[in-house]
Amino acid sequence: MTVIEQSGYDYQLEIDRLRDRFQFDFVSLALVQPAEDRFVLTWQYASGNHNERFKRIVLHSGKGVAGIVFKTGKSMLIQNVNADIGARDLFNFPIIAAEKLKSLGALPLWVEARVMGVLLAGFREENRMNPAVFNDFREQLGVTLGAFRIREVSQT
Repeated sequence: MTVIEQSGYDYQLEIDRLRDRFQFDFVSLALVQPAEDRFVLTWQYASGNHNERFKRIVLHSGKGVAGIVFKTGKSMLIQNVNADIGARDLFNFPIIAAEKLKSLGALPLWVEARVMGVLLAGFREENRMNPAVFNDFREQLGVTLGAFRIREVSQT
């Protein structure tokens, strides 16, 4: 039984609320799958999605938005996908391509001392997710999301 199943928390309802509250175009939650699946990450919940392609995306540590946030334990902000990633590298970020995101931020979700999920919020317009919007989102989100704790690894 996963952390998600144990919590009884309605993650779909919560990401729908987050999308409405902050006027994001897209919000999604990626979760680490059990050891028998080699700790891959999959997008489990989405709000504002164009289609169901997000469900077929499987990422390994260090690959894609969720994989990088999972591996580093640090949030990620991409203000302008075209400038920051570029068309040639977009295939490495399948959620961005699938949902046509142009500006986004992602947060690690912790259970004890391990990243076990990633919360992504984004826009389909460039530069809408800027440091001020992303910081406001982080601050207003609070310290928990269901079974997860939202915090950064201390900077050294």
